[in-house]
Amino acid sequence: MKNNNQYDILIIGSGLGGLVCAYILSKNGYKVAVLEKNTQIGGCLQTFKRFGLSFDTGMHYIGSMQEGEILYRFFNYLNLLDIPLSRLDVNGYDVISLAGKEYKFASGYDNFVETLAQSFPDRKNDIITYVQRIQEIALASPLYNSQEITNHTFINAEYIKISINEFIASITSDVGLQNVLAGNLPLYAGIKDKTPTYIHALINNFYIQSAFRIVGGSDKIAQSLANSIRGFGGEIYTKCEVKEIICNNKKASAVLLTNGEVIEAESFISNIHPEATINIVKSPLMRKLYKERIRSLENSISNFTVYIKFKENTIPYLNHNYYYYTNEDVWQTNNYTKTNYPLNYLYMHQCHELNPKYAQSAELIAYMKYDDVKKWQNTKVGNRGDDYKAFKEETAQKLLDKLQISFPGIKANIESYETSSPLTYRDYTATKNGSMYGIIRDKNFPLQTLISQRTKIPNLFMTGQNINSHGILGVTIGAIITCAEFIGINQIIKEIQKSNW
Repeated sequence: MKNNNQYDILIIGSGLGGLVCAYILSKNGYKVAVLEKNTQIGGCLQTFKRFGLSFDTGMHYIGSMQEGEILYRFFNYLNLLDIPLSRLDVNGYDVISLAGKEYKFASGYDNFVETLAQSFPDRKNDIITYVQRIQEIALASPLYNSQEITNHTFINAEYIKISINEFIASITSDVGLQNVLAGNLPLYAGIKDKTPTYIHALINNFYIQSAFRIVGGSDKIAQSLANSIRGFGGEIYTKCEVKEIICNNKKASAVLLTNGEVIEAESFISNIHPEATINIVKSPLMRKLYKERIRSLENSISNFTVYIKFKENTIPYLNHNYYYYTNEDVWQTNNYTKTNYPLNYLYMHQCHELNPKYAQSAELIAYMKYDDVKKWQNTKVGNRGDDYKAFKEETAQKLLDKLQISFPGIKANIESYETSSPLTYRDYTATKNGSMYGIIRDKNFPLQTLISQRTKIPNLFMTGQNINSHGILGVTIGAIITCAEFIGINQIIKEIQKSNW
């Protein structure tokens, strides 16, 4: 890379968090460079081409994109409103299938209540209460509403200390309804008695308002942000892997790349996993106790994905997402065995054009533990051996057989498919053990599992899905929190408000 001048801020990693930070900071006059180890920017926004089609890798659908809604306001500020979107079925953007019975999540609070009440007519008041409560939680989070911060509290502590299942059980005693309301938990890899309520509430509120697929692939977001960053004078470099963050006796001073190049800057933001960050800091400024704490934290489960290309004009386009569970208990799906795998899956069609009649492709995603692929952990992409290929083929067939239960005959209409495992996710996103959502938030240890954007080195900060929360909204807000270390939180909020006048 060219390094003619010292940078104000170097950003390690070009995932959504890193790109949003680069956008905000370069827009505000900072000289910024983003360093990405891969050939493609975007992290979980990356797509890849197979069989002549583009497949998403992590960002599959987004919410709250009607004018005035929260992500719309952020997208307006980030100059992303030209990203083409296709709205999911307002009368059932998510379908939850429990032991063969299907339930719909509809867009709009009233529509959500009325639609779900058709399946639980005696529990309509419970559903009303549920919707009211998740709205209250969202409204109590000022950053989720582009409101100025007065007390530096981004999330109400009450909702950090209550688990999702406890929260839902406090609203309804109907066990069936409890499981349905938690039916899209693969969006956050929820764990019973552990995952805090605020994660569930913010995500469900986000999608109930409105839900969309990105037409043509999520990499459009990364490319649009990159174009804006360059327009502000920022720089983005691929195939630049950081080997070490170099420190003097007071602070970080430069990064050492794997090719031996040293790049200096005044400040640094790491958009890679916190454990990957501390592993490239050799300085005693990063205290041993802090490193031990980060390394001790549990990470979320990973996944196995089948990327499907259908035979032309054979499968009608499915304008909703399909969450399948073998039984009625959604909380036990990560406790699978080799013989009963998978206990759940998420099935989604890809949107390659507006208003498609037939699906060209789909993704079929199921939980997978890193231990299932640990024997190949020292291998690299494309060179994992024949036994690994056999494992992936066997696993793919298990998923496709389960898919055929709900969609009879679908296997006969598949032209080709590709697969990915936790190792794929690990190697392309640098998240520990291929974790989908990074460090697990635990209501039993709230302070230990909430990661600050600040590190023990005064000019080294973090961003990404481990700061604040994961997902397109959580990561965007986490990036704002990180950028507030340079600009001030209320200054950024004022800029967002002004862009939406």
